Amino acid sequence: MKGLGELERTIMDILWAQNAPLTAREVGRLIADRDLAPTTVMTVLDRLTRKGFLTRTRDGRAWRYAPGASRDAYVAELMLEALDMTGDRSAALTRFAQTVSGPEAEILRKALTELEEE
Repeated sequence: MKGLGELERTIMDILWAQNAPLTAREVGRLIADRDLAPTTVMTVLDRLTRKGFLTRTRDGRAWRYAPGASRDAYVAELMLEALDMTGDRSAALTRFAQTVSGPEAEILRKALTELEEE
């Protein structure tokens, strides 16, 4: 999975926060801290679609964009890619487990227990 640039992350955050697909114009209005040309927003949305991060459907003359997967799925994929970069997955997982908080460790324990029970 390819990473996201700063503007791509901003746009993905907006779309992940919505409960419905948005047009490029709607996305542009929600980017509060930048004055972007509508064509810039459309270009980034098209690029995210080509990368597989977004799906789009026709709505009259416009496209509506929605995330292809949840933010959680994206972050999990990033974590797996980072794990693949190490020469020793066991050591990396052990180090990760040592750095999580108590509540996070409990979430991991519960997830692993549920996986074992399946």
